[in-house]
Amino acid sequence: MRFRLTPRETSFYDMFAASADNIVTGSKLLMELLGAEPSARAEIAERMRAAEHAGDDATHAIFHQLNSSFITPFDREDIYNLASSLDDIMDFMEEAVDLVVLYNVEELPKGVEQQIEVLARAAELTAEAMPNLRTMANLTEYWIEVNRLENQADQIHRKLLAQLFNGKYDAIEVLKLKQIVDVLEEAADAFEHVANTVETIAVKES
Repeated sequence: MRFRLTPRETSFYDMFAASADNIVTGSKLLMELLGAEPSARAEIAERMRAAEHAGDDATHAIFHQLNSSFITPFDREDIYNLASSLDDIMDFMEEAVDLVVLYNVEELPKGVEQQIEVLARAAELTAEAMPNLRTMANLTEYWIEVNRLENQADQIHRKLLAQLFNGKYDAIEVLKLKQIVDVLEEAADAFEHVANTVETIAVKES
């Protein structure tokens, strides 16, 4: 690790950890949605919306700290990219839940639970990794595993699309369900963007 003569603003680490913990909350709400009756989904969506707002607040706090700090723990661009990618994850998860409610989806297609399980695992790994930014230790396995999970998410997504277009669903239902599974896939991509940014930071700091 590079030797620095100047002090660094360390509150970023806590803010990144808080943002990642909030993503775990979002992933648990996605899991809850799977087992919920349609009548209970609106309440889950309200809680997800609150979690998304908390994520926005965390992101804005990071940006404010970035703009007011003379010395940062790593490159400003990387701080911005990491905060933005963490925020994207919450945005996509909240959008998926909201679409399920707005479209009055009675039953999600088989395979969506696998998508959400991948997101939940990626959320756990991300939350575990953020505190390690302080030392840049034990991060390699994190980004390798998140990239593996994203590849798995791609395969699940392709199978879901094939299922949606197999003639079982009418055209309107296909459009609704495709948008939901696409947004969940975007969440998986956003997890990979976070992992790639962490890898970039670690390489620069090594």
